[in-house]
This record gives sequence, C-alpha cells and structure tokens, in this order.
Amino acid sequence: MTGVPADNPVLRVPPAAPVDAAAYFAASLAFHTDVADVAAALGAGGDPGFVLVDTRSDQAWDQGHIPGALHLPTARIPELADELLDRAVPVVVHCWGPGCNGATRAALLLAGLGFPVKEMLGGMEYWIREGFGYETAEGSARGAADPLTTPVDAAACGC
Repeated sequence: MTGVPADNPVLRVPPAAPVDAAAYFAASLAFHTDVADVAAALGAGGDPGFVLVDTRSDQAWDQGHIPGALHLPTARIPELADELLDRAVPVVVHCWGPGCNGATRAALLLAGLGFPVKEMLGGMEYWIREGFGYETAEGSARGAADPLTTPVDAAACGC
C-alpha cells in the first residue's frame, strides 16, 4: 500500500482480500442481527418468523424485558429448551448488551442442541437506548432514543 505510513495502526495488518471479506461478512450476518431489525420484525405484525429469547436472570427480566420475548435464562437452556422451543423456528437470543457475552454462551448452547440461532447485537441496553418499549415488573416503559445510537428524527438509520 503505497503512501500509507508504516506506523498506521489501522493498516498495520492490511484488509482481507475482497472475496475473503465477502465470505466473512456474509457469515457474520448469518450469526447476528441487531435491535432495529428485531424491532421492525416484531412491530410488523403477524409471525416474525423467529422467537426472541431473553437469556438473563429472573431479576434482570423483572427489571425490564422486550414485549413478546420468551424468558429462558442461559443456565436453564439444557433443561428447558426442548420444552419451550421448536427446532423448526429460528431463535434470536439476547442478554444485557455489548459488554456481556451471555447471549453468545446461550447461542452456543442452543446451536449445540440443534436449534437455528442468531444473536441480537446490542442486547437489552441498545433496545432501550434506541427508544423501543419494554416491560418491567411495574408495567410498560419507554425511554427517549439516544441520539448517539439511533436517529431521533427518522424511521431508520438507513444502514
């Protein structure tokens, strides 16, 4: 790469070949979705084609959860997955947020049990930060959208 300083931390390791990058990013989309796409699918009415699974603890669930989500804590997946889930229906898991790998652990368990699974990036934190409604032990809630995470004057980010 001519003209790029040798100490450039971004390009110290050069980008992958386009064919390799395409394969990687296609695979990434097979494993992940985001809160905006989940909200759009759930808000469209009818069957979204997947079941949303909140993998957090009982206390976290009571603190706030996405309407329509199924509560299945990660620790209880081996015991309850077959009773609560259908292997013919994709599962989308989430936990607290990007600083938590609980949804990744849950996705690994579910995939190992034969369930088709995706992880919702951003988790409950970004669901709330993007201004989507949630339920608590006390009732429904919705916060203002955080302009650092989502457009506040548009229906979608356009990405």
